Amino acid sequence: MKYEKLFQKGMIGKLELKNRIVMPAMGVSLASSTGEASDEMIRYYEERAKGECGLIITEITRVDDIYGVGTSNQLAVTDGKDIPRLQRLADAVHKYDAKIFVQLHHPGRQTYSRLLDGKQIVAPSAVMCNVVKEMPRALTTEECEGIMKAFVKGAVIAKSAGIDGVEIHAAHGYLIDQFLSPYTNKRTDKYGGSFHNRIRILEEMITAIKHLCGPDFPISVRISGDEFVEGGLKLEDSIKIARTLESYGVDAINVSSGIYESGATIVEPGSYPQGWKKHLATEIRKNVKIPVIAVNNIKQPCVAEQLLEEGVCDFIGIGRGQLADEEWAKKAKTGREDEIRSCIGCLHCFKTLNTGKHISCAVNPRVGRELEYKDYEKDGENQVVAVIGGGPGGMQAALVLAKRNYKVVLFEKSAELGGTLNIADKPLLKEKITLLKNGMKTQVEKNNIEVRLGTNATVEMVKELNPVGVFVACGASPVVPKLPGIENSKVVTAEDVLSGKVKAVGKVAVIGSGLTGCETAETLAEQGHSVSLIEMAKTIGPGIYPSILMDLMGRFRKFNPQILPGHRLAAVTDKGVLVVNVANGQKMEVEADTVVLALGVTPRRDMVAEFEASFDEVRVIGDALRGGSIVEAVADGFGKAFVF
Repeated sequence: MKYEKLFQKGMIGKLELKNRIVMPAMGVSLASSTGEASDEMIRYYEERAKGECGLIITEITRVDDIYGVGTSNQLAVTDGKDIPRLQRLADAVHKYDAKIFVQLHHPGRQTYSRLLDGKQIVAPSAVMCNVVKEMPRALTTEECEGIMKAFVKGAVIAKSAGIDGVEIHAAHGYLIDQFLSPYTNKRTDKYGGSFHNRIRILEEMITAIKHLCGPDFPISVRISGDEFVEGGLKLEDSIKIARTLESYGVDAINVSSGIYESGATIVEPGSYPQGWKKHLATEIRKNVKIPVIAVNNIKQPCVAEQLLEEGVCDFIGIGRGQLADEEWAKKAKTGREDEIRSCIGCLHCFKTLNTGKHISCAVNPRVGRELEYKDYEKDGENQVVAVIGGGPGGMQAALVLAKRNYKVVLFEKSAELGGTLNIADKPLLKEKITLLKNGMKTQVEKNNIEVRLGTNATVEMVKELNPVGVFVACGASPVVPKLPGIENSKVVTAEDVLSGKVKAVGKVAVIGSGLTGCETAETLAEQGHSVSLIEMAKTIGPGIYPSILMDLMGRFRKFNPQILPGHRLAAVTDKGVLVVNVANGQKMEVEADTVVLALGVTPRRDMVAEFEASFDEVRVIGDALRGGSIVEAVADGFGKAFVF
C-alpha cells in the first residue's frame, strides 16, 4: 500500500481505529430544530464512514439549550430524548467499521443573543469578542459548576447512545478555552487566576466523565496550540495544558489553533500552505505520551503521510478535504488519489453556515444533500448527450450523466479542459485550484467520456450525434462597458492578463475589486507594477468572504497600491483613466499605462439561443446561464444532470 502509515491501525485509549484519518468537528446545521440527529445528518456522516474515514467527530454538539446554542439546527446532547437518534447515527457509522465521537461544546462569548432568544450571551468574564461585538455577562460560580455538569451529562447521553467516545471542545475561543486563556479569564473565584484555577473546570469535567462513563470510555480534548492574539495562549502554555490534561486521564489531544479574533488561523483560506502550523502539534506531541490528533490544512494524502513520517502527530485531521470529497480516504487507500475532488479553501462552507443555512461546499454539491442526492438513476441506456463546454459546470454535468449510463460527448473549444479554472489558478497562491482542476480532469478521463478538445461546437456538429439532450456550458464573456476611450489598446481584461494572452506594461489601473480584480491586482503588484485598484462600491471586495478578503488585502497592501473605493470608471484617457467619486461627483484622473477590466462576465446568450432553437431538450448551466462562481457552476451542472 502506498500510504502505509496513513492506513495503519491506531489506538485512542483502548479504542482501536482502522486507520489514522480523523474527520474533525465541523458545523453542519443538519440536525432537527430540536437538536436530534436528522436523517440528513445521519446520511452525511454515513457517507464519510463509507468513504473509509477511521474516526468521525461530530459537529459542535450543544450541552446547554439556554446559553449554549452555537448555530441553528445544531446537534444536542441535553436530554434523554436525544439518545434514539444518536443511536441511529452511531449504528450508521459502525456499519463501515468506523468510529464516532461526539464533540461537547459551549460557545460562551462566541455566539449571538439572537440564537439565545434575545438573552445576553455568557462567558467566564465580561470580555467582549471583537468579532461578535456583544458584551457577555460573567457567569456566577454556581453557573460554572452547572455548565461543567452539563458537559458530563452530554458525555453520559453519548455513551448511552452507543457513541464510541467524546471530545471536549476547549479550543477556538469557545467557552472552555475562555476559561483556559488569560486573555478572556479575569475571574477571582476558584475558576480564575492561577493556571490550576483556570483549568479546574476541565479537571472536574474529566474526572466526572471517567467516573460515570468508565475509565475505558475515550475522552479527547481539542485545544488551540496558539491563540495568535496578544495576551492569549501561546505554544508553551498549550504544552502545559496538554501535559496537565494527560495527568487527568485524557486519552488524546486534538491540536488546532486560533480564536474568532485571529480568524484565518482557525479555518485557513486557500492561500495558506498545507502543514503551515505543524510546529504546534510537533511540540505538543514531544511532551505527552498519549496520541495527538492534528489539523494542518491537509488536502493531499502524500502530505498527510509525510506528517506522520515526520512525527508531527499520531492521527491526521482531514476536515474540509472530506467535505469536498467524501471518498478522500478510500481514494487514497485504493491508489486513486489523482481523482480526489480537492478543497480549494474558498470558505464557502462557512459562508453558508454564517447565513443560517446548512453546510454546503463549492466543489461538492452533494454536501448536506446526501439524502436528496442518494442514488444515481442508471437509466441512460447509452443514449447520447452532448455537453458544450469543459469548464467546472460542464465537467460536473458530464460526470453525473456518465454515472447515469449516458454516452457523453464533451466539446471544449480550447486545447484543455478546465474553462474558468484555467484562469482562476493563475493568480498567486492558487495551487489548490489546480488540484481541483486536475482531479476533475482525471475523473472525466476515467469515466468513459468522449472529449473533443479544440472543437468549437456548432449546431450542425451536435445534430450529427442525434443526442437526447444538450447541456450548454459555454461560459461567458468579460463585461466591457461602452465608455469613451474603451477601445484604446491599453485596455485589456483580467482574463487576458492572467492567462498570459497579453502582458501589462508600466502603471496599471485595475477596474473592479471582486475576487478576480483583487487577485489580478496582487499578481501585477508582485510582478513589480505600480497598481491602482478602483471600485464603484463603497468598500473594496464586495461579495468576498471576510477572511479571504482580509488575507488577500493584507498581502496586497504591502505593495503600497492606490486603492479607490466609491469611484466609477468614466473614461479611458491618454494618461490613464478618468474616475468619478460616486458620493460627491468629483472627477479625478489616475495615471495608467495599462487598464485591466475586472467587471464580471455576461452570458453568451447568442450561442445559448442557437442551441435552444435547434434542440428540444437543452439545459443551460453555469456562466452560460448567469455569471457566477465555481459553486454556482458545479451545483448547476450536478443538479440538472442528476434530474435529466
